[in-house]
Amino acid sequence: MNSYMSKFIQDASSPIMEQLIFFHDHGMMIIIMITILVTYMIKSLIFNKYISRFFLENQIIELIWTLMPAITLIFIAMPSLRILYLIEESMKPLISIKVIGHQWFWSYEYSDFKEIEFEAYMKPTQSLVLNEFRLLDTDNRMVVPYNTVIRILASSSDVIHSWTMPSAGIKIDASPGRINQGNLMISRPGVYYGQCSEICGSNHSFMPIVMESVNLKSFVEWTKKL
Repeated sequence: MNSYMSKFIQDASSPIMEQLIFFHDHGMMIIIMITILVTYMIKSLIFNKYISRFFLENQIIELIWTLMPAITLIFIAMPSLRILYLIEESMKPLISIKVIGHQWFWSYEYSDFKEIEFEAYMKPTQSLVLNEFRLLDTDNRMVVPYNTVIRILASSSDVIHSWTMPSAGIKIDASPGRINQGNLMISRPGVYYGQCSEICGSNHSFMPIVMESVNLKSFVEWTKKL
């Protein structure tokens, strides 16, 4: 990712997000080409002097300007459908993590391990250390192993929340009385940040998400410490 984009969003940390970025670039190139073509045609029509009062129809031109948008939509729709299927495909997850939204914090349950449950609150500004981010860091991080297929099960205890990790390309609505599923696979170690992306009340912007990706050995050691 270029330096301009890296100032605003994190680099892709999962294969799904990489595909979403490629699709964004693909779509932008098509939009740029359409904009250039339409601008040229408008300019040409305004400044030329070819005028005919008796010009009523041209079936070839009408056929061309009907087929070109249809073909363009196919070039946009096919990659889009492919990514939608990849996002929803469940590829035999090795770990299931239940995420529950509350007003206004997150709680996590590792269903494959005994009694691993914890809550994650936003760290107050006065509690931050030098390398932590204000309004983004939490007192407990969601720890996951990288290169491992993980299933996220999201629900809520009160209102609708949305568990969102932009760098991983995942966004799951957490609705009360319902469990929504999402798939996650982090491709490299690191610390990644997200937030609730559903307006859930007065402290909606103060329930961040911090996910730490580690190797499998460190993950097993972390589970033993809890």
